[in-house]
This record gives sequence, C-alpha cells and structure tokens, in this order.
Amino acid sequence: MPPFDNWNIIDEEEEQELQDATFFEGKRDVILFCVDCSESMHELRDDPNYEDVKTSHLLTALEAAMQIQKKKVIVGPNDSVGIVLFNTTRSSETKNHATEIKKNSFVYQPITIISAPAIQELIQLLDAAREDPNLLKSTFPPLKGKKMPMGDVFTSCNWVLRDGAPKTASKRVFLITDDDNPHPGSKQLVTSARTTLLDLTQSGVQIEPFFIATPEKPFEPSKFYSSVLLPNVWNDEDEDTGVLPESISITRIEDLLSQMRFHEVPKRAMFSIPFQLADGFVISIKGYGLVTEQRKGTYKYFVDLGDRMEVANSRTVYVDEDQQAEVDKTEMLYGMALGGAPVEDVSDDEGDGVDTVCRAVPSGKRPFYTADEIKSFRTLDLEPGIKLLGFKDRTELAFEDNVKHSVFIYPDESKYSGSKRTFAALLKKMIEKKKIGLVLALTRRNTAPVFCAMLPQAESGEEGGWNDPAGFHIIPLPFADDIRAAPLDQAFRAPDELKDAARVWIDKLCVKDGAYPPDSYPNPALAYHNAQLQASAFREEFDPEAFEDLTRPKYDMIHKRAGNLMKEWKRSLLTDESANIVPVTTGSKRKADVSVDEAEIRSKHEVGALAKLRVDQLKDFLKSKSQPVSGKKAELIERVSDWLDAH
Repeated sequence: MPPFDNWNIIDEEEEQELQDATFFEGKRDVILFCVDCSESMHELRDDPNYEDVKTSHLLTALEAAMQIQKKKVIVGPNDSVGIVLFNTTRSSETKNHATEIKKNSFVYQPITIISAPAIQELIQLLDAAREDPNLLKSTFPPLKGKKMPMGDVFTSCNWVLRDGAPKTASKRVFLITDDDNPHPGSKQLVTSARTTLLDLTQSGVQIEPFFIATPEKPFEPSKFYSSVLLPNVWNDEDEDTGVLPESISITRIEDLLSQMRFHEVPKRAMFSIPFQLADGFVISIKGYGLVTEQRKGTYKYFVDLGDRMEVANSRTVYVDEDQQAEVDKTEMLYGMALGGAPVEDVSDDEGDGVDTVCRAVPSGKRPFYTADEIKSFRTLDLEPGIKLLGFKDRTELAFEDNVKHSVFIYPDESKYSGSKRTFAALLKKMIEKKKIGLVLALTRRNTAPVFCAMLPQAESGEEGGWNDPAGFHIIPLPFADDIRAAPLDQAFRAPDELKDAARVWIDKLCVKDGAYPPDSYPNPALAYHNAQLQASAFREEFDPEAFEDLTRPKYDMIHKRAGNLMKEWKRSLLTDESANIVPVTTGSKRKADVSVDEAEIRSKHEVGALAKLRVDQLKDFLKSKSQPVSGKKAELIERVSDWLDAH
C-alpha cells in the first residue's frame, strides 16, 4: 500500500501521453543523407583544418554525416541513419536494394540503428581519404557527361526509407549538393522530380536541403530547386510561391556541420489532440514546445557477462509488507488522512428527497480511491483536447500573465480534413480584429485542465526563408494567487556622464544581429559528459585537456577591444556619489549584534576569563584578525591568547 501522504501521485508509466499513436512519431528519428557525387563535389581544395591536406565537398559532407552519427550515439541511440550517394557509376551491392535502387545511385550505408562499428568504418574511410585525396573519386566514381534525374534520386530515397525505417519514426532526407541546375532546359525532368517528391512527402518524409555555394560558383535555387522543393503552404492557390524556407545555402563548406546540427533535432510534437471551436465543429492540431531544457540521457543498467555487457531489463514490483507477496498494480488503492469525523448516516434525514452522495467510512478508517478515481479527480472526466470558450481584446493580455512556457499549436490535416483551412481562417480574423482566444486545454490524459490564452502569430519572413510560422501560442493563465504585487522601490539613477562612459565599452562588446547562434554554444557540463560517453563508446582515450568550452569568454579579445574604456569607466564610477551610497533597509529581521570589541576581549584575557566568551564571539574575533576559526573552544581560546600576547 502506498504511503498516505503520496496518495495523489500516479506513476509516470501510467500516464498516457496522447490518445493516438502520433505521439510515438517523435520517439525515433531516421535521417538519410543523400549526397551528390558529381565531379564538382570531387574537386580538391585546401583543407582549412589540416596543413598540406586536400579535401573536397564530398569528403566534408561525409565527415558531417559521421559527426552527426557520433553525436546520436549519445543523444539518440535508438535513432537510425543511412547514406545514399547519387551521380556515381558505382552500383549497390546490397541485396535488399540492388533490384530497386535506381541506376547511378549507391547505398553506402543502409538505414540501421546507430552502431559504433558502422561509424568506425566511415571514420576509417575518411582517414584514408585524407592521406590519398583521390581515394573517394576512385571509390565512388562520378558520373560524367550527364546527371541522374532528381526524380530517380527521390525514388531511391523512398525505397531505402521504406525498407529500413520504422513506420512510426520521423523520417527526413538531408539533401547535399552544389549543383543548382542539374537539368537545364528540361521541363519534363522538373515535373517528374516534383511529382516524385510529392509522393515522398505524402509518405511522411521531410526534405531538408543543404546547398553548397562557393565564391567562384554561387548557388541559385531559382534555377531548379525553387520549382521542385516547395514549402508547406496553407492554401492551394499559394503553391507557386517559389520560396524555400527549409533550405540552407552554405557559402562556406566548413559551415556544413554547424548547419546540420541546427536541423539535427526533428520537430517533435508534444501532443496531437482535437480543437473544438463549437459544438460539433472540431479540427485537429499538434502542439510543439518552443523551449526545452536539454538534459543528460537516461541511464541504463548493464549486466557483466564476462566477455560482453548486456542491457538489463528492469521492472517495478510492488510487494505487500505483511504477506511478503507481489501485488498486482491494478489492485492498489490510494488514500489520504482526514481531519474531520467520518460520515455515519447518508440517508435522507431531512426529507428533501435527495440522498447525500458520499462514501461512508467506518470510524478509525481512512477512505481509499482507485487509480481511475484519482485520475478522474484530476482531469474532471474530460478527454484530451482544447475547447474555445470566447475572445478578448489583445490589450487585455498582460505581461505578467505569462508565468509558464507557452506551447505553439499548428493544424494537423491527417485527422480532420479541412483543419488547415479552418485554422488559417480563424487565425486571419483574430489578427485582423486584434483578438485573443480563451480556451480550456487538457493536453494529456493524466493532467489537470487549465485555462489558457490563445495568442495569434502571423507569419513573418526574411530573405532566405521563414522566420516565424503562422499559428497560435497557448499561454497558461495564472490563478489569482500566482501573481504577487512587487514592492516598488526607487533606485538611485546614474548621471548621464556615467551612462555614456558605460555605453562606449558596451558597444565595443556587442554582438551584431544574427552573429550569435545559440545552438553553437552548447552547455559545457553536458558537452563534457557527452564527450566522455562518446570516447567510451568508441573505445577512445578521453583527454580532458582537449575539451573546449565554447561558452568561456574570450578575455584577451575583451581587454583588447574595451580594456582601457572599462578602466576609465571604473574610475568614473569610484568618484560618482550615487554609485557609492549604501541604502539603509528597514523592516527586515536582523540577528542581534553579539560581537565584542578588542578592548573587552583583551580585558578578559588579562584576568583569565576568556572561557566566559561564547564560541561565536571567539570565532568573530579570530576572523577579524585573519586567523583560522576551526577547532574546539579550548583551541580557539588558546589561539586568541597567542594573538593577544603577540600584539
């Protein structure tokens, strides 16, 4: 039986996150690297990281694929990765794909769960390619004189994903190429590529292209890919936008890995639930968390079998302490202590024709509830979903109402046809009228319903892609006692001269717009932990000295840019009166002043009465004289006596 004070805690494994299987789409991630092997990808260039070493776009692309797999060993060991090369004359030897993979494409790594041997094989290939720059060209000979139709490329990707990817996984293709016009002047091949890509996306696959550009050869998506890779649009009449929001144009090949890391984590829905606009009027939406704390992965238990380590399968067992027997979890009850007397009579004593509905509890006993009853108390017997209650003016949503992270919702056409059109119409009107919605949201089966504000967000775009998508932010509204009135204290204001002196060196250290990508500065503690695990997985020696903390400030650069200005500002700060005023606080409880001055302690020392002082008084005196304060009272007295004798 669980403790009475924990009656309201339901085990996490009982919680059914969502009411359908779409939640498990984010459980596993499948990435298929589709890399161009044309002659331009094989062209040798100077390696920026190694002296006297030649590299190529193909080598850099394969190295990025290797780095992503090494990272997934730690953060996604259940994910799967594959590598397909196209525009090569090498044919696939894999039996599962030899009859169906299109000509001039090669499956270097079939889609399999992340494994250290497969990654080590790729590492060996890359190390050998650095020693012999022509190794990749001989291993994957480029197709000369023509290009493989992109429609066949997407077909090959579809077949590789079909044979190796789990059905419930989120599937993505990382398309890497430096050719902006593979089929010049052929409308038929453009139409074929677009049709094949549509079949691929309808099967649940996302295409994330990485376009490689160089100063000598800029990449122009408008020549071919803007007609093939179209974004997800709201309405059919918007299809010919020619915008590639998900494409990445890489001007420096060294940035390929950093750009891939931004797109490495799939967009995983937190929930997929119905959205009730009115009685009998329901659409489907998905919710996405915009802010998530990155933590260490869950640990596992292993069994040492001598020659190998096997993962131990653990399970939770509930044991009756009295009978020392295992208890079925479904038979467990949850209880709580009550302060009032138990109800003895629940009959209709008042004659009003209504019986009191309650549970009679014998004297000295406690009421118990089943897990289903506890869940009913929490959810109020509501099913997961969002119900629209009404609208308010946008100005009525205060800043302090945002006490928790919001959730971004987006329509899901797979459950209810017409969800996107209805969602878009509601969003458009709410933005026009400057309204917010009030909703009752229950996103999971085992959570409490909450009232939320539904804040519309219009689509905003910048050159090269979307910045903010169109949708609603679901903001949990606080209860009245969640908001406290902050004390309004007026602080001292710095004079304009001091502000100007500070503004000068702050401007020198400011980062320009767009020059600070947060994903490029990982949590150092988490990165250090993952680096150790990665070295252990590949049986490599971990060198702590080689670990680089990217969040560590560049002190030399700071002093070089603004060192003299900061010193000048500090000198101004020391002479400013407002900066040196110590405010006197009143009303707060303070400990009584029990310290004694040196004269009193010296007088007690002269008469041999130091033992009458308390330990805290002795320690305060020693601390004021920069003496150690450890030890018992006798040691403290001796230390005080020695100091007084010496001074």
